[in-house]
Amino acid sequence: MRSAPLAILLAGILLWATSCAHVTGDVSTDPATQAQQGRQSFGDESKANADRLYDEGKRIFRDDTFGSEAFWGDTLQLHRAILGEKQGGVGPGLSPKDALKVGLKVDQVRIPKAAIEMIKKQAASLENPETTVALLKANAVVGVTGKFDREGKLQSVGIQCALCHSTVDDSFSPGIGRRLDGWPNRDLNVGAIVALAPNLKAYADRLGLDTPKLKSILESWGPGKYDAEVNQDGKAFRPDGKSAATLLPAAFGLAGVNLHTYTGSWGNVTYWNAYVANTQMGGQGTFFDPRLDRADQYPIAAKNKVGHTRHDVDLITAKLAALQFYQLALPAPSPPAKSFDQNAAARGQSVFNAKAQCATCHVPPLFTEPGWNVHTAEEIGIDDFQASRSPDKRYRTTPLRGLFTRMKGGFYHDGRFADLNAVVDHYQGVLKFNLTDQERRDLIEYLKSL
Repeated sequence: MRSAPLAILLAGILLWATSCAHVTGDVSTDPATQAQQGRQSFGDESKANADRLYDEGKRIFRDDTFGSEAFWGDTLQLHRAILGEKQGGVGPGLSPKDALKVGLKVDQVRIPKAAIEMIKKQAASLENPETTVALLKANAVVGVTGKFDREGKLQSVGIQCALCHSTVDDSFSPGIGRRLDGWPNRDLNVGAIVALAPNLKAYADRLGLDTPKLKSILESWGPGKYDAEVNQDGKAFRPDGKSAATLLPAAFGLAGVNLHTYTGSWGNVTYWNAYVANTQMGGQGTFFDPRLDRADQYPIAAKNKVGHTRHDVDLITAKLAALQFYQLALPAPSPPAKSFDQNAAARGQSVFNAKAQCATCHVPPLFTEPGWNVHTAEEIGIDDFQASRSPDKRYRTTPLRGLFTRMKGGFYHDGRFADLNAVVDHYQGVLKFNLTDQERRDLIEYLKSL
C-alpha cells in the first residue's frame, strides 16, 4: 500500500516530462534528431567520415595535380625538357641521375619490380632519360605526374603537394625509398627544375621580366628553397642582394597550430593550400583574398586579379577539406634515439622552460603559441623584409617538433642561422639571457630531441 503513492508520483512525473518534451523540443520529437533514429550511431558515422577524409586526403596530397599540367606541360612545356631530343623533346633530356641531383625523389613502392632489377644490374639505366619517362609512367616520381597518350608518349606533366612536402627514406639508394609525407624536401632545387622548361616566356611575362632575368631569379633559389610571393610582389631579392626565397617548411605536426607559414598572417593550413594550389602550382580552381588587391604591396597580384581567381571548372576547392584533414593527421616524427644525448636533453628541458625563456613563445607541447602565434620583426630581433611581404607584416612562431628533419639548409625562414648554436647566439643577444657552456649544450640537445 505504501508503494501506491510513489507509483502515482512517478506516473505524474513521466506524464509531465512527456508533455514538456512537446514544448521544449526534447530529442524524442526534435526533427533533427528524429532523422538519426534507426541509423547507425553518429559516432560511427564520424569515424567513417574521418577514415574517408584521411584516405582521400592522402591520395590528393600524393597524386592530385589540380589540373596543373595545363601550366607546367601545355604552357611551359617542361615535359619536352624531360624527354630530350631523342624522344621527341628538346635538349639532352632528364636522366634519373640528373633528376636525383636536383632533389627529385622516387617512391620505391611504385617502381615496377622489373625496373628495380634493371637499376640494380645496370647503373647505365640511371643515365638514360627513357628511364625517367618509365618512372613517370609508373607514377613513381614523388610529386610529379606524367600525362601520356594512347601510344604511351609523354604529353604533359603536372605537380602535386608532395613535390615539396614529401621525401623518401633512402632505403633503396639515395633519393629512392619509401615516402615520408610532410617532411620538407630540402634537397629539392625547384628553381633549377623550373628553369629547364623550354617556354619560360609566359611566366616571365606575368612578372614583367625578360626570360634571362627570370632564369637568374630561379637559379638564385638553390636547394630546399622556394619563393611563393615573387609572382605577387616582384621582390625577388632582399636588400642585401640575397635571394628572397624561403626554406620549404614541414607539413607535419600542424594539428592545434593556428597559422601555417613563416609569415603566418597569410592564413592557416587550408588557406595556404588554396593559395599554393591556385597561384603557385598552376592549378585550376577558386581563390579569394582581396588583400592581394593592394597594388602598393602586391603590384603583380593586383594587376592580374589573383585574389579573385576563378576557373570555369574548379579542380581544387572540393579537395581542400580532405587535404587539410590528412595534413593535420601527420604527426611530427620523433628523432632517432642515438641522434641526441638523452641525459643532456633532460637537463636542457629545464633550461628551455626557464632560464633561456624559449617556452615563452614555443609553448609545450605545441611549441608555438596557442592562439595568435605571430610577432613583429623587432620582437625577434631580425629585419622585417620577409614579414613585410605578408598582409599583416608579422613572423610566425614556428613549431619545433621534428626539428631534426629541418637541419639541412639552416634555420629561420631563410636559413640565415647555419645551426642551432647560431640560433642560441641570436636569442642570447635578443633576450639577454646568460647560459653556462653546459646549459647551452644541454639546451641544444633538448632541441634536437623534440
